[in-house]
Amino acid sequence: MISERGGGPRGYGRVMAGKSAAAAVEMTVAGHPVRISNPDRVYFPALGATKRDLVEYYLAVGDGIVSALRDRPCMLHRFPKGLDGGKVHQKRLPAGAPDWVPTVRVHFPRYDRDADELCVASLADVIWAVQMSTVEFHPWNSRRAGSFASTGDENDTERPDEWRIDLDPMPKCPFGRVRRVAEVAHEVLDELGATGWPKTSGGHGLHIYVRIPPRWGFQDVRRAALAFATEVARRAPDDVTTAWWRKDRDPGMLFVDYNQNARDHTVASAYSVRGVPEATVSTPLRWDEVPDAEPRDFTINTVPARYRELGDLHAGIDDSPFDITPLLEWADRDKLGDEDDPAESRA
Repeated sequence: MISERGGGPRGYGRVMAGKSAAAAVEMTVAGHPVRISNPDRVYFPALGATKRDLVEYYLAVGDGIVSALRDRPCMLHRFPKGLDGGKVHQKRLPAGAPDWVPTVRVHFPRYDRDADELCVASLADVIWAVQMSTVEFHPWNSRRAGSFASTGDENDTERPDEWRIDLDPMPKCPFGRVRRVAEVAHEVLDELGATGWPKTSGGHGLHIYVRIPPRWGFQDVRRAALAFATEVARRAPDDVTTAWWRKDRDPGMLFVDYNQNARDHTVASAYSVRGVPEATVSTPLRWDEVPDAEPRDFTINTVPARYRELGDLHAGIDDSPFDITPLLEWADRDKLGDEDDPAESRA
C-alpha cells in the first residue's frame, strides 16, 4: 500500500492508503482532493501496470504534462476497462466533474454544437482525468481566450500558438527514415530561424513543435505547415510524401502530416502515455538524441527517472516564438491552397 509520496520533483501529490489493495486511494493534488477508485485495475496487461501506476507516472512528470496542456482544449482518450476494454474518444468533460475542474467551450460549426472540453490549469485536473480512466491527452494547438502568449498577443482558441510537424511513417517505413527526415526538418527550421522542439509520438513517428504568435487562423497555419512539408519533401524526395489521401502514398514513405494543424485535429501531448500494451510515452528529446532515439525505450517505467535527471526538455518553448510569414510567402509562391483541406470542424 502507498503511505505517502512526493508526487514528482515539486511534491504535488500526497496519497493516503486505503484499507485494502482494492480500496480507493484518497489524494491531495495541487490543493484539491482526488479520489482514485479501483487503483489496482490493470490497464496495461503486458506490463501488469495498473491505474495506480498511471497516476504515479503523471505525478512524476507533473510540471511537464501541465505545461503541455495548460489552457488548451483537450480531448481525452479513455479506457474505462483498461486497454483490453476498448477506447472512448471524449471531447466533452466527463460527467461528475468537481466544480474546480476547468473547461473551455468550443464551437463546431458543421453541426452548430458546442462542447465544454477539459482545459488543464493544474496537475489536479490531470489526475482527476486519470481517475476518469484517461490514458492519453490530446490538446488543441491553441489556447483559451484570456491567456497571453510570450509575445504579448492574447490567445484565442481560433488562433493557434503551436505549429506541429508530424512525421508520420507509413506501415512499411523504417524508423531510420523517420530520424533522417527529422534531421532534414531541423535543417529547414534552422534556415528559417525557427526553433523546433522534438519529441517521440509514443507510436512509430516523431513530432516537432514550434511556438508561434497567435495571430493567424487554422487555415493559414495549415498552409504554412503544408509549405514547410513541401520543402522537406523537395529536399528528401526518396523519403517523404505530402499526398493527403492514404491511397496515394507509398507504404514505405514518411508522410509529413500538415493536416494536424487543422482545427480540432489533435496529437498526443508531450508526456502523454499512449494506449498501447508497452505503455509508451510521447517524450521530449534533445536534438542530439534524435539520431539514436528508439520510441519503445520511453515508457511509464523509464520516463520518470529521465524526467528527474533532465527536467522538462520543452520548458523553454514559449520563449522562442516564430513568425510564420515566410512560410505563407512560400505557400503563395507555390500556389498551395486549402482545396484539399479535410478539416471542417467536427462535434
